[in-house]
Amino acid sequence: MGVLLLLPILAATFAPGLIAPYSPTDFDYSAILKGPSASHPFGTDNFGRDVFSRVVYGTRIDMQIALLTTLFPFVFGTLLGAFTGFVGRWPDTLVGRVADLVVVFPFLVLVIAIVAVLGPGLTNMYIAVSAVGWVAYWRLVRGEVLAQKETEYAQAARVLGFSPTRVLLRHILPNAVTPAIVYLMTDMSLGILLGASLGYLGLGAQPPTPEWGVMVADGKNFMVTAWWISGFPGLALTLAGVTFSLIGDGLADALRPRS
Repeated sequence: MGVLLLLPILAATFAPGLIAPYSPTDFDYSAILKGPSASHPFGTDNFGRDVFSRVVYGTRIDMQIALLTTLFPFVFGTLLGAFTGFVGRWPDTLVGRVADLVVVFPFLVLVIAIVAVLGPGLTNMYIAVSAVGWVAYWRLVRGEVLAQKETEYAQAARVLGFSPTRVLLRHILPNAVTPAIVYLMTDMSLGILLGASLGYLGLGAQPPTPEWGVMVADGKNFMVTAWWISGFPGLALTLAGVTFSLIGDGLADALRPRS
């Protein structure tokens, strides 16, 4: 699993010069819609751009999407879930009502609506996903904190006179955050697919950015005559999604309590 994750990281890091043989944005009108060959392993698109180079450079964009669409919701949802689960009372009730309001709407529909209001682009996409995605992490961590704060070790920490902040951050939260970490890896797979979906719809990354969803959209009108324009970015999306899903499953097995 680590090897699967290492490959896109290496591709994103060493794309310029070492892996990608061409610029991802330069036009070459002498090589329009060329099929896969030795000089262009993944062929060229309708502007003569090398598809292999665009897929490699697209790894940077889509790995960034996977990270930033999950990192902010993970941090915010985890801290908020830990606080409300530990404190309870009206803060827990208030946040619970806000979370109920968010989940009333389908996730993708709400994200699209927010991006449509803010305008297309990666930054606005991150804002939209963060405004919606924190709920899942909040629920996971809150539930774990509610269970952990009643355990003997948490009660012993209170008896020893530790402050509530120390009991929460140093004793309860490290034991409650495991499900959120496992979900984080699976959520990265969904984040890549979401970013590609919004890019395909014109609400995420904007052309000529070499993002996989944008590339699939670029080739949708050439599926019969030049399948490789959409085919190879779609394959990269599939492999990235499977990679993060497998890593999530591996983490779940590794972190599962054993008798």
